[in-house]
Amino acid sequence: MRLDDPVVLDLAGVTDKAALMDRCAAALALPDWFGRNWDALADCLTDLPEPVTLVVTGWQAYARAQPREWRTAQDVFATAVEERPTRLSVLLSLGEVFGGSDEPPAASIG
Repeated sequence: MRLDDPVVLDLAGVTDKAALMDRCAAALALPDWFGRNWDALADCLTDLPEPVTLVVTGWQAYARAQPREWRTAQDVFATAVEERPTRLSVLLSLGEVFGGSDEPPAASIG
């Protein structure tokens, strides 16, 4: 796993699934056909054109506001990692911001 150039998925301010899907689409530059649903996200994550380390930041408020959706999102990320372990790594940042050595460490979900 390389952390040189991670893709940051910042979920700060996200309060629902639609906003989560929009952030995923933007952060990962998902194709136009991305249907903004769990199955489409799973398909896109397992079909990434190159290896990606995805660092999810600012997820705590979304997890509190939408616990069932957050569990589903974690399941989708974890399943994609299991299916394509050489193409995708997903890390949850325990702090609000990612980058630099002064930041808290990230916790891996897959």
